[in-house]
Amino acid sequence: MATVMITGDSVTVEFGSWERIFTGRARHTIPLPAVRQAVITEQPLRVPRGARKGLTVSGHTKIGVWGIYGGPRQLVSANRNLPGVHLLLDRARSGDEFDEVVLSVPDADRLVEAIREAAR
Repeated sequence: MATVMITGDSVTVEFGSWERIFTGRARHTIPLPAVRQAVITEQPLRVPRGARKGLTVSGHTKIGVWGIYGGPRQLVSANRNLPGVHLLLDRARSGDEFDEVVLSVPDADRLVEAIREAAR
């Protein structure tokens, strides 16, 4: 499961060992000014769409990059047993390749509130 930290002016996502294989990275850092919106989603597996590079265990887990041939490019680590955090990003501000980040975390409510507060 990914670990999310808010430090200074950024949100850092640390991926676990299995997630690293499918996301192609150990960590991903997002500048807070690039976060346009942070919302809670009770069904994070429904958010990723489009062609993917990664892992899908039908109805259980999605880990990897979605939208590789078009549409919003999404970095995903979602699980049906946990609520999700859906971050909508401004690519121009982030200088990154992703439009959205979807993560399952046990404390989604607290994390979304912390991101919103830090982004103000």
